[in-house]
Amino acid sequence: QVQLVESGGGLVQPGGSLRLSCATSGRIFSIDTMGWYRQAPGKERELVATINSGGSTNYADSVKGRFTISRDRPENTVYLRMNNLKPEDPAVYYCNLEGYYDGTYCRTDNLWGPGTQDTVSS
Repeated sequence: QVQLVESGGGLVQPGGSLRLSCATSGRIFSIDTMGWYRQAPGKERELVATINSGGSTNYADSVKGRFTISRDRPENTVYLRMNNLKPEDPAVYYCNLEGYYDGTYCRTDNLWGPGTQDTVSS
């Protein structure tokens, strides 16, 4: 069974930085798209950034120029570097995996990690 686990959240001051990591476990040979989403209290979950198997990235307008998504393909791990954090960035950040190859089948599963809390406070 494929699982995702996020790490790296925490408390930082405005303007600070955090690096989130998302590790995968289970039978995975390759992954189609991985991404980060976030959900603040009282709000819907929203896209932060995605990266596909070719390395193409997509960012929400609110984080462009501040956040960088990257992936370690051999380790099937995805990262989110968050710089210049703002008071509107705090949320639970969720890792997402959409589609993977398990060595036998191409799976179309859309999987989520449990989330990691990011807090920005002065």
